Amino acid sequence: MRKLFRRLASRHEETQPPRDVPRNLRPWQIRERCFNVRRRGLDPVEIRTFLHRVADELAVAQTALVAVQEENVRIKNALRAWQSAQSANHRYR
Repeated sequence: MRKLFRRLASRHEETQPPRDVPRNLRPWQIRERCFNVRRRGLDPVEIRTFLHRVADELAVAQTALVAVQEENVRIKNALRAWQSAQSANHRYR
């Protein structure tokens, strides 16, 4: 059991972002990101179009994540209620 906890803890540490990087990237952060223009650089309009596309997809993903988390809470509460009811039924038999 200790080995399992150690492995899970080491995985958690490996997936942690560096402290200077924000944890959750927000769609507005992508939209507002500016890049330095260099001689013979990239097309700023193309970059802005791409960033808006990425921000839109991120917004959809974050909305879906919130919906899934709310559904998860609802299912857990229903399961707890069902388990309590089943436990109460078995005590009096």
